[in-house]
Amino acid sequence: MMTEAVKQQTEDVEVPAFDVDSVRAQFPILTETVKNKPLVYLDSAASSQKPVAVIDAIADYYRHSHANVHRGVHTLSERATDAYEGARQRVCEFVNAASTSEIVFVRGASEAINLVANSFGAAFVKAGDCVLVTEMEHHSNIVPWQMLCQCNNARLLVAPMLNNGELDLDAYRNLLQSSPKIVAMTHVSNALGTVNPVRQLTEWAHDAGAYVLIDGAQAAPHMPIDVRVIDCDFYVFSGHKCYAPTGIGALYGRETLLEQMPPWQGGGEMIREVTFEHTEYNVLPFKFEAGTPNISGAVGLHAAIDFMYDIGLDSINEHERALLELASLRAAERPWLRVIGTAGDKAGVLSFVVDGVHSNDIGMMLDADGFAVRTGHHCAMPVMQHYQLPGTIRASLGVYNTHQEIDNLFSSLDRIRDLFV
Repeated sequence: MMTEAVKQQTEDVEVPAFDVDSVRAQFPILTETVKNKPLVYLDSAASSQKPVAVIDAIADYYRHSHANVHRGVHTLSERATDAYEGARQRVCEFVNAASTSEIVFVRGASEAINLVANSFGAAFVKAGDCVLVTEMEHHSNIVPWQMLCQCNNARLLVAPMLNNGELDLDAYRNLLQSSPKIVAMTHVSNALGTVNPVRQLTEWAHDAGAYVLIDGAQAAPHMPIDVRVIDCDFYVFSGHKCYAPTGIGALYGRETLLEQMPPWQGGGEMIREVTFEHTEYNVLPFKFEAGTPNISGAVGLHAAIDFMYDIGLDSINEHERALLELASLRAAERPWLRVIGTAGDKAGVLSFVVDGVHSNDIGMMLDADGFAVRTGHHCAMPVMQHYQLPGTIRASLGVYNTHQEIDNLFSSLDRIRDLFV
């Protein structure tokens, strides 16, 4: 039964002006049907869909400009190089880095974290040092640090979270007294949607003498990023969650640190001169980009950032927060549904369980109604262990989702739940 307070809150939800129909028209896949039902895509935290601008940019590159970059003097190589380095400049602007030398192209956030763990770890983390992560991290921001600690005889420390999904700030500050060499934390939790106060957390970490890496995979699609305001040492994100293709992402690294770090992989573009006796490495950022890069992916990432800028990052954030507020209120109307992660500041994710019904069953039955949601541990098993759950149902939002889709989702959940009562 809906309480009067919740009913009033629901009626008071204000929808900001946002031409979502115009946005949706730019995504061809949204005209698809699933099981003879209109597709409702609520799995953007796993991977966002792609607008025509991105699809066309990639096709145009292959039609008119494809060649290998940097090393050719012919026209197509120059075109490809201009496109690739133009994408680097766009990413530099996107995160407000000081220089394109601080932007390294990678396959995605996971590879970027592995790069830092292996290269930074080799240069800076010694036996007896410690690395601090948080309980809410994606596996990609846990496992590379575990591997580093095992290899270098260092210790992995874990800052716990509270039951509402927020980081335990007191525990975090206490752990900083152990003087970790690096603190690796998520900007936005992929499993809970929690937005961490990364600027404050970074300041405290720096005061303790630590370097800071931020996993921005779930933040970059939803809000403006400014690495100089955050003052982090490393920031990573994946293109495919930001309306760009798979297989492309970026590592921001403070230039003074990247200069001191050894290359992670060898070959191709990362060299300046090679003899059998000695290799001289290339300048930044090419020192970290061995082999032929994902040129078309970079072109697509450039187009995706342009797409987000055309809409406006603040507008995207406002639209998605209104959707999340509506979804949270709809969830509160249903006593048999429990939201997992109720932090005061959230972005783009509603994670929940339904009393008495396995999450996978809910996911498959929602699919029969055309809804694409994610079920399971979301590559964040420690989060599920915190809540003593095998997994949750996660509805994650993108710029193309609508308020009607949220209402339809909960109508479908009502029907499904009635089948089990």
